[in-house]
Amino acid sequence: MSKIKIVTDSSITIEPELVESLGITVVPLSVMIDGVIYNDNDLKEEGKFLNLMRQSKELPKTSQPPVGVFAEVYESLIKEGADKIVSIHITSSLSGTVEAARQGATIAGADVTVIDSTFTDQSMKHQVVQAAILAEQGASLDDILAKIEEVRQKSELFIGVSTLENLVKGGRIGRVSGMISSLLNIRVVMELKDSTLNPVAKGRGQKTFVKWLDSFIDHAKGDQVAEIGISYSGTPDWANTMKNKLEVLVAGEHISVLETGSIIQTHTGEGAFAVMVRYE
Repeated sequence: MSKIKIVTDSSITIEPELVESLGITVVPLSVMIDGVIYNDNDLKEEGKFLNLMRQSKELPKTSQPPVGVFAEVYESLIKEGADKIVSIHITSSLSGTVEAARQGATIAGADVTVIDSTFTDQSMKHQVVQAAILAEQGASLDDILAKIEEVRQKSELFIGVSTLENLVKGGRIGRVSGMISSLLNIRVVMELKDSTLNPVAKGRGQKTFVKWLDSFIDHAKGDQVAEIGISYSGTPDWANTMKNKLEVLVAGEHISVLETGSIIQTHTGEGAFAVMVRYE
């Protein structure tokens, strides 16, 4: 039976205990804040990155892991006894991480299947965790890849931002179709679908988010929900309110509320949230 290990990157939002119990390897992206480079894995403490971003003179800049780091990670896993590696990463529309992973696999000469999750955050977690569970059970590479694709097909990711400023400054607004940069203080909910951010609701004030959530619940009610991830930047109040409302779709223990990491916060700014659903 071949031993398969799962690798991902730090744009994932995941409970640390899951990473440990399932033997998942998380390769860190890096963030530069006012000329100082931080390893993203060192910024996971609640509120730590947000405080740094608030104090920074310029918008932080994120960088994909170097090709050499991926090569080292893959070589190390092979030395530790892995026969094959499945490496699942942030959508290529937001980062060059997937390409760096592919190049790292070539350098390492390892049997690595690199996958563009077409998502990030907890939607990527859903793929990674399902893959890691199967790998732990000794499933074949084909079965693991089929499960990842099934989860990907049955996932939805919505992101709400309270300002477009970070998306504009970070150069990501060009990938948000139909938005104009003069509307910096408008609240927008977008869906990340087929690697593109598409606006689904916009308006002024918190009621924009409330109305979107009600319409989303109506949309999802007809389907069987397996799990929901809610991520936030800033305070968790709205995230917890959403959790309470979303419990009409799935039991509370299948809804995880987590602070998103520095990579996503850099692009969304403070006061942002994401709702990520995996259907049965």
